[in-house]
Amino acid sequence: MSDEQEYWFCLKHHTVEPREGCRNQDRLGPYSTEAEASSALDKVEQRNEDWDQDPKWTGDNAPE
Repeated sequence: MSDEQEYWFCLKHHTVEPREGCRNQDRLGPYSTEAEASSALDKVEQRNEDWDQDPKWTGDNAPE
């Protein structure tokens, strides 16, 4: 993605930003498109739900 435009989702302002924006610790990314960046929190929520159901994380696959 080095020559392409990159976008970040700012956690502080809840907006999509270009490379020049808030500091990286306050944002998610980079993403290839503005649309991907704008749905960053949805992606985080979905991944958290997936991990909450993953037996490796819940301990459901522990040997008996």
